[in-house]
Parts: sequence; structure tokens; C-alpha cells
Amino acid sequence: MKFSEIKLKEVICAADGERLGFVSDLDIDEESGRIRSLLVPGAYRFLGVFGRNDDITVPWDKISKMGEDLIIIDRF
Repeated sequence: MKFSEIKLKEVICAADGERLGFVSDLDIDEESGRIRSLLVPGAYRFLGVFGRNDDITVPWDKISKMGEDLIIIDRF
């Protein structure tokens, strides 16, 4: 799978159905070349005027299913 394909997928938490957003970046272990986590941009604060919340880091081992359009994660 290409990174360009992963970026098109929305990340959703299976525990509560919360929609976290779309993948913006990956954290990769330089030595092994394996993906450590997905990065999802934080939600905008009050109408975008006050910036964004912190980015969400989703550890790779918390991904329970990766479908065509969605990435389902366990609560972390």
C-alpha cells in the first residue's frame, strides 16, 4: 500500500465511533523501516480562529482494521 492511499483513509475509534480525521503523516523507525504510528491533525478550535488541537498519534499496533476508506483503531 502506498502512503498516498493511506492519506485518503479516515481514522475512526471502534470504542466510541469518534471520527479522528484523516492521516496526515507517518512515523517510521529509521533502523527497521517499519511504521511506528499514524499522525492525524488535531481538530480546529472554535471556528478555526484559535488554531488547532495537538496532533493525534495513533500507534501502529492499535490499528484493528484497515479498509478501503477507513482505518478502525482500538482506544489508546
